[in-house]
Amino acid sequence: MEQIKPAERIVPQPGDVLLVVDVQYDFLPGGALGVAHGDEIIPALNRCIALFAAKNLPVYASRDWHPPDHISFHVRGGPWPVHCVANTHGAAFSPELKLPPSTAIINKADKRDLEAYSVFSGTDFDRRLRAGHVRRIFIGGLATDYCVLNTAKDAHALGYEYFVLTDAVRAVDVRLGDGGRALEEMHRLGAHLIVSGTLSA
Repeated sequence: MEQIKPAERIVPQPGDVLLVVDVQYDFLPGGALGVAHGDEIIPALNRCIALFAAKNLPVYASRDWHPPDHISFHVRGGPWPVHCVANTHGAAFSPELKLPPSTAIINKADKRDLEAYSVFSGTDFDRRLRAGHVRRIFIGGLATDYCVLNTAKDAHALGYEYFVLTDAVRAVDVRLGDGGRALEEMHRLGAHLIVSGTLSA
């Protein structure tokens, strides 16, 4: 997979947004559905957040916001343990994540009988982006092989240009290599795979 080299600088501009996907306690090491090394992405995300905030560009943050009996949970025959139940500690963003007060928060998978990996699924995210004349989405967060992947697939289907910050994502890797395969799939769909250091003021 070809990545944009750090020397090829990208300057965020009007029409760009940063999307931080699901950096919540339950997806971090020690959480109910902790992603190995998931906390390691936070410094890279914080650099991107600071850059977008300094340029008065939108920062969005998604979060799983499940009811206690969500369809994805083992108790209902789903694939996952109970995690990110709305208004619990596990659903909170990491305090290490330096989200500005202006961050627009997108709740997803908040209906008991509907799963939603993509930030676009069952939310008004697309409507908000179109209202803001957004053309490019920069994506980081958790997890590469589920919510990041499905968000990127929907961004592709909806006609956005999108960038995946490869040093600011980590995978669940239920099957060894799922994260790498997810990045390859996103690349095939037209994602620009970049490192956070590519972004410049």
